[in-house]
Amino acid sequence: MTSTQRTHFETLLPHAGQGSLDGEPLVTPITQSTTFCRDGLTSEAQHCYSRQSNPTVAALEKTLGQLENAPPAVCYSTGLAAESALFLSLLSAGDHIVCSRALYGGTTRILQQIFPSFGVETSFVDTTSPEEVERALRLNTKLVFLETPSNPTLALTDLAAITEVAHRRGALVAVDNTFLTPLLQQPLDHGADFSIYSTTKFIEGHSVALGGATVTRSEEHLERLRFVRTCTGGIQTPFNAWLTLQGLKTLGVRLERQCASALSIAEWLNQHDAVERVHYPKFTAPAQRAIAERQHLGADGAVVSFELRSGTEGAKELLKKTELCRLVEHVGGVETLITHSASMTHGGVPKAERELVGVTEGLVRISVGLEPVSAIIADLENVIGSPSSQPQAEVTPCPAAL
Repeated sequence: MTSTQRTHFETLLPHAGQGSLDGEPLVTPITQSTTFCRDGLTSEAQHCYSRQSNPTVAALEKTLGQLENAPPAVCYSTGLAAESALFLSLLSAGDHIVCSRALYGGTTRILQQIFPSFGVETSFVDTTSPEEVERALRLNTKLVFLETPSNPTLALTDLAAITEVAHRRGALVAVDNTFLTPLLQQPLDHGADFSIYSTTKFIEGHSVALGGATVTRSEEHLERLRFVRTCTGGIQTPFNAWLTLQGLKTLGVRLERQCASALSIAEWLNQHDAVERVHYPKFTAPAQRAIAERQHLGADGAVVSFELRSGTEGAKELLKKTELCRLVEHVGGVETLITHSASMTHGGVPKAERELVGVTEGLVRISVGLEPVSAIIADLENVIGSPSSQPQAEVTPCPAAL
């Protein structure tokens, strides 16, 4: 991250959504109203009905857009609602999607089990390989959907390379940027057409408000996204938008602490003889590390995944016995959260498909919180013991590239 970018983020975030005019409240109010008054039938009020737009939601949308040098975002009730609206706004029967093979299980589920009934087909491929993406593109491919880092193996996709291939063939590119947020990765700057977020995660940061958002610099796409949202009713609630605005104010300082701790934990795990493999950009193949150096803005995120040599049984024991790390299906909170991806986030994905991308039964994902890093490591150490003095975990190509 450049000093200019850091200054921009650190200045913008504490004032997220705030007014500055005489008499305006310092904190954005919650406009908990379904409807708004009109001054005659010919008036053009800014807000008419909260299924279409709402002042509190609009304040959040403005800030999220500013973080990516874009117009105001379009906010939704959840991240999956944002993805669904994107697909509905871009795709018709007979269209085709190329999608990352390694990604959030909920996205896989909706593309495999919902959209085929509307005549939309998806090819899941290894998007760490631009060549494989290009081979998968068809004349009817309208969208390439990427997740980088992927959930939960943290496989990285070269955004500039993929967008060049996709745009040359007439396809748009959307990137799920939930794990890194705009502070650590700017997909639009690498050529992507859309940045997608589950704001429920790091952006809100306190595990209290569901939400999703789509950011694009295209006014044409924004108009279509807002039309689809109005028609389908997927807008975020005013209260959840207000909670997300409050969380957004501390995103910078939270991520700085969480990312530093995540790196320390990944280093500790990499020295541990009980650990088979660590999934974190610093401890993966050189080509993947090079992507991180080009795309990530100063840090690699606050999520670490690893596999124990003891496999499934070892993972079960760890998940059962940790006390500080809370076993939940979530990332991005201020608390350290631990997840068994194979049975939780990816429980609805067939086992063969999970294993193809490295989501093994023994894989454990940690979303690092704000506790002292020594306390987090001690919690893990109470179950799997102390590491040896030399690195033990394997440094291998990311599973999606195998």
